[in-house]
Amino acid sequence: VLIVRTDLKMTVGKISAQHATLACYKALTKKNPKLVRHWERTGQVQTLISALAKIALKGTSEEQLLELEAIAKSLNLCARSIIDAGRTQVEPGTRTVLAIGPAPVPLINEVTGSLRLL
Repeated sequence: VLIVRTDLKMTVGKISAQHATLACYKALTKKNPKLVRHWERTGQVQTLISALAKIALKGTSEEQLLELEAIAKSLNLCARSIIDAGRTQVEPGTRTVLAIGPAPVPLINEVTGSLRLL
């Protein structure tokens, strides 16, 4: 799940350039390689079969992203924020996107269930 800050008014191109999903994947490869291997064997297939693709949700502020990240980590989920370099549309050091997962949908929904689709 990707939570994108809508208060920044980033263009679609800017949003798609954020690499939060990759950050989560890289972190999990170090923290829990067994889980990553399991997800690679089963999760990706389940994703294709059940149409549970990556989902982009609306975030309202940096404070909300920080709160959601803390909740996710308290549930032992992989959660990573992207801090933008500030070369185009936002100031350097701006937190733009939060990625959570991969993880079971019910667990992610405990964190993001109240958010709206982007």
